[in-house]
Amino acid sequence: MPTLEKEQGAGASGGGGHLEQSASAADYDPGAHGGGGGRNGRFWSLRRVPAGIVALVLLGVAAILLYDVASVRAGDPAMAWRRTLANEMAATALNDPKVLASACVVTLLGVWLIALAVTPGERGLLPMRRETATVRAGLERSAAGLVLRDRAMQVSGVQSVRVAVGRRKIRAHAQAHFRDLHEVRGDLDSTLGDGIRQLGLARRPSLSVHVRRPKKR
Repeated sequence: MPTLEKEQGAGASGGGGHLEQSASAADYDPGAHGGGGGRNGRFWSLRRVPAGIVALVLLGVAAILLYDVASVRAGDPAMAWRRTLANEMAATALNDPKVLASACVVTLLGVWLIALAVTPGERGLLPMRRETATVRAGLERSAAGLVLRDRAMQVSGVQSVRVAVGRRKIRAHAQAHFRDLHEVRGDLDSTLGDGIRQLGLARRPSLSVHVRRPKKR
């Protein structure tokens, strides 16, 4: 389904009952990378779940440590878990397996959080062309695949087709039970090329079409 967001401010080969053709986005429209009124970058995920989990964990740890420090300053003994942890850390060597395992876990967690911070996410959402600077539209890859599959099924001779939509390339695998494979492939290439152009994507993926005969039973 399309998503809206407001902001502030080619080669061919064939043989043996199998044909394939690939084409770049420029074959469909010279202005494939053009746009309307703004930058056509990818959508960024809000990362609510990981950010919320990390915030809650850090808040809990900070609250416990603050309470323990305040208790010690008031004359009460430190919590048993903190005394035990301090004693174990003082008596444990740095090359101890438990220390190394803990360090690996913390490192992996940090790398994961950094990756979440610097990558946009939302891989299933394809940015569409912008007509105004304040509104962004996106199309889900699954919805784009359904639209292109329906268009491909309208081509004469196509028995079945699978369309896989990626961020940079769209692959169509079709079975043709009559007509010449070259003709079916040419019609599919033209139909899907028009379909990709009409999707209104900011950056049109390249197209790869595969056509073969159904397996004999």
